[in-house]
Amino acid sequence: MSLVSRRALTQSILSLLIVPAGFAIGSAQAATNFYVRTDGGDATQCNGRADAPYSGSGTAQNCAWKHPYYALPSSGTARIAGGDTLMIGSGEYMIGYGAPGMAGTCASGDRSACALGKIPSGTASAPTRILGNGTTAPKLWGAERTNSVLNLVGSNNVEVGYLEITDKSNCISSHSTASAACNKTSAPYGNWARAGIQASASSNVWLHDLNIHGLAGYAMNAGGLSNWTMERVKMNANGWAGWDGNVGESSSSNSGQMILRQVEIAWNGCAENWQTGEKINCWAQKAGGYGDGMGTYYTGGQWLIEDSDVHHNVSDGVDLLYLDGAAGTTLTVRRLHSYANAGNQLKTNGNATIENSVLDGYCSYFSGKDYMQAGDMCRANGNALSISMKDGNVVNVRHNTIISEGQGAIMSTGGTASAKLTIQNNAIIGKPYYLAPSALSIGHIVYNSTATVSYSGNLFWNVKNGQCPSGSVCQDPKLANMSLSAFDAEPLAGSPVIDKVPVISGVTTDFVMAPRPSGAQADIGAYEVQMGGTTPPPAPAPAPVCTHAAPTVSLSGNTAAVAAGTAITYTVNVRNNDSASCANTSFALARTVPTGWTGTLSTSSVALAPGASGSATLQVTSPASAAARAYGIGTGVSSVAGSTHTASASTIYTVAAPVAPAPATLTETLTPSQSVYNAGTKVSMTARVLKAGLPVRGASVRFEAVKPNGIDKIVGTVTTDASGYAKWSFVSGTGSSSIGTYKANAVTTSGTATAAASATFQVK
Repeated sequence: MSLVSRRALTQSILSLLIVPAGFAIGSAQAATNFYVRTDGGDATQCNGRADAPYSGSGTAQNCAWKHPYYALPSSGTARIAGGDTLMIGSGEYMIGYGAPGMAGTCASGDRSACALGKIPSGTASAPTRILGNGTTAPKLWGAERTNSVLNLVGSNNVEVGYLEITDKSNCISSHSTASAACNKTSAPYGNWARAGIQASASSNVWLHDLNIHGLAGYAMNAGGLSNWTMERVKMNANGWAGWDGNVGESSSSNSGQMILRQVEIAWNGCAENWQTGEKINCWAQKAGGYGDGMGTYYTGGQWLIEDSDVHHNVSDGVDLLYLDGAAGTTLTVRRLHSYANAGNQLKTNGNATIENSVLDGYCSYFSGKDYMQAGDMCRANGNALSISMKDGNVVNVRHNTIISEGQGAIMSTGGTASAKLTIQNNAIIGKPYYLAPSALSIGHIVYNSTATVSYSGNLFWNVKNGQCPSGSVCQDPKLANMSLSAFDAEPLAGSPVIDKVPVISGVTTDFVMAPRPSGAQADIGAYEVQMGGTTPPPAPAPAPVCTHAAPTVSLSGNTAAVAAGTAITYTVNVRNNDSASCANTSFALARTVPTGWTGTLSTSSVALAPGASGSATLQVTSPASAAARAYGIGTGVSSVAGSTHTASASTIYTVAAPVAPAPATLTETLTPSQSVYNAGTKVSMTARVLKAGLPVRGASVRFEAVKPNGIDKIVGTVTTDASGYAKWSFVSGTGSSSIGTYKANAVTTSGTATAAASATFQVK
């Protein structure tokens, strides 16, 4: 069953390929590019420095390796260095015991030690890059119970993108039901891997455009991280959890900026049928499993989750209960759609801002499915939003739409009067409490807390005891669909949430990035109904203050290999992130291309209002003599506002190796003189051999006629004449074994080339 997700408006056009701070223009040019492709060679045959196949002979050739192990052996020294780029071509690559290039303890039989070797650390200006390179993302699939596919333990300044990471088994590690469990007893163990990515003590990492799914344990087992960014990453249908942040009690805490943008985390705690994608064998904590979409151990950091979907996980969706609550630890959640998770949809601790999100607490979705047990549904009482606080924490919950069949829509706990919780402009809707259906869900539960709570501008509807805090609207919100299974939070015409509450400073868009407000006031909840310009704009705020911010810049376009001399047009996207009170800004555009190349921008500047986005094109042409490899292409912006308005982005232009003309091949036809012969008469047939459409003289043609019994045969060899013809005949027998249908075969040899043809005839 699929639930209604975010309105298909502008989310896709906001998918900018954002290069994080420190990933500078031209960094790909500063180090060596290496290549992997399925038709490459081993480390003796090829040096990995060209995107070209192995020729079939010679050593140390300028060609690609045939497997990532040759770049990152499972033990020993990597063949790439920090700052290098490894481009992996389309196709499938087994990661595990028995794959080409395995090394060390993996090769000697420790099958859990067969992850790719640790990715070498780069620098802030020259990160190490592991990237897919082709029209489809390469598939790295784990096998033979390898601990993980990728290894980022101790890896810093790294970019990983455009990959599919999975395995080829339907099993879940240590599942309590034997038929669903992975084989851990004896080799061969099967085509399963514990995790997609293993990481710890790792900083300044950018993961993007990854599809990590179907692992026996986790998409990621990663903790002790600092300044990690994940964009357009899927972590779906992994047997224990999507992202498990516990890598040990003393080494799991994270720090710095931890950013998740446009991620999907779904169906974790379920296996995936690796051939059909069907979700199977779901289990949770009552059966001995786990099942959070994402969860950490005790951690710090400044967390940001934006434009993401978290759904159908067998326990909590986003479990950040173990944020440490320290003054410098924060969580910001914007435009999150979390639904049909069997526990809490979102769980927080400490300083937090949750805004413009839709939380659908359909916590009974898995009832009666697979190996789920009664106590797994709506665990932790199924509260859609669970908030924990410590003294001095500040939590803002604003402009969300929350529906719940748990004990409460919002539950807050912890903290005394110095902890501040503001619940403002939210639509809060109750349903019958799944664990006690005679009662409705509570709108807001306060448990073991004397924190200061303030309410304003909320809508409460269908909640226990008619809870209606002062200043709230307490009537039917009239949303598009208020069933849990297909919840659609968009207000209908005449909804009491429309144009109802004062605008909150800084909240200028809604769940789908539509402008907020649209009318004279803002709407309650996650959606802002657009008025088409018929409603007067709100009065301007007094004494506006302009705050400049770094613009967002992305550079996107074809990264597949092209012939030297090809013109590629890239799109430069720029977003003005200044505050609303700033004037329009003209951003000057610049570009960086390799020496001797042509790079032409469609315009020299882009004028943008605060919050607005614009684009230009950059056409890049390589010289016809350019060597086959990946080159860095960059763009940057600036304005008279100074360094605050400086930002950059980069991508790659890949020159393909010249394609040699395919050698001419032999072709052959075989024609019997008749389709039916009488027993005891001559049977004749003719073969003709051509090469590139021309007759081949002197080719050896071996004829054979297989009798109807399929065993006995008559054979003969003839040489082709100047016209490419070879003629052969024999006299058929008259016995019973000679009567029936014959199969005629002709195999031609000319030098090292061969060709074959076949035909049938009858003897009666």
